[in-house]
Amino acid sequence: MIQTTAALEAACLALAKSDYLTIDTEFLRETTFWPELCLIQMAGPDMAVIVDPLAKGLDLTPFFELMANTSVTKVFHAARQDIEIIFHLGNLIPHPIFDTQVAAMVCGFGDSVSYDQLVSRIKNIQIDKSSRFTDWSRRPLSEKQLDYALADVTHLREVYLHLKAELEREGRSLWLTEEMSVLEARETYDIHPDDAWLRLKMRLRKPQELSILKTVSAWREREARERNVPRGRIVKDDAIYEIAQQQPKDTEALGRLRTIPKGWERSQSGAAIVEAVNAALAIPRNEMPRVPRQASAPEGSGAAVELLKVLLKLTAEKQGVAAKIIANTEDLERIVTEGDGADIAALSGWRRELFGETALKLIGGEVALRFVDRKIEAVDFTPAPV
Repeated sequence: MIQTTAALEAACLALAKSDYLTIDTEFLRETTFWPELCLIQMAGPDMAVIVDPLAKGLDLTPFFELMANTSVTKVFHAARQDIEIIFHLGNLIPHPIFDTQVAAMVCGFGDSVSYDQLVSRIKNIQIDKSSRFTDWSRRPLSEKQLDYALADVTHLREVYLHLKAELEREGRSLWLTEEMSVLEARETYDIHPDDAWLRLKMRLRKPQELSILKTVSAWREREARERNVPRGRIVKDDAIYEIAQQQPKDTEALGRLRTIPKGWERSQSGAAIVEAVNAALAIPRNEMPRVPRQASAPEGSGAAVELLKVLLKLTAEKQGVAAKIIANTEDLERIVTEGDGADIAALSGWRRELFGETALKLIGGEVALRFVDRKIEAVDFTPAPV
């Protein structure tokens, strides 16, 4: 493993000469808010390295400079968590990137296909997964563990080249570029504490409840970041929901809640939550957050959504694209209720061309589904004049 800054700098300079490199990280985050980076694996066409970020005195600056090098495509599989780590430690987002999991969905390998499955289908080999539950923070790591870690980037080279060629052959390279823009957006990783409440399932609807939900969630987010512990270690989601509903204005009322551990209301955290509740209730009602009202579903919308599901499956199979990346059930519901006014990905870009336009025609009565020769097909439909 690379354990010195000089060796890391030399490796990064060599990798920077390639037009792409594959990258993976190993980390722990069970007991922390921020992931603890334990290992970095990188490979170019002719070399592969493992970096030990836990090595004493190692400066990761050469690695971050490589991640910022726009002449080198950074290839990940399921990139979000790897990029989150790089963003947190280096305050940058790698660019340009290529996520093989997303590319595989565009190329028809199914929804959220795993790295092991891709390697098996493209290279026709099976990866030894016996080291996948390794505690990567422990040293020394065995040769078997290091081989397993390195395989995450060496096989990825051929997976990348295969998918890249297929995207170019099918004329879908720009489709992937659209998808990568989300992964390369700073706001994907730089969540403001005041927006933390949006991560929670919207079980509540009243403005006062939502105001408390937002304020307490923001307090929890700041506490979790500052103390570097998981959010649930500060206060669990269920407790936030109960606090929002019961609105405890003092520690005594807080202590009566079912989800609050006995005696916890007398802690600093308990006092802080009570303060947050009272601050939320002091906000003028017209400034309290609200969940946007969704358009009421028209009569027969359930059946219409089911028709769109058939069309979606038909489109995905015909075009060789995973249905999940085109649209989800919520998208279909919004197409039925809002039509062309629905602000969803399925009605823009390549998704609209592939599916959205036909979906709108289907609910508008301009396209019909019919069963012919034991298969379903979508056909243009012109209603007979009355």
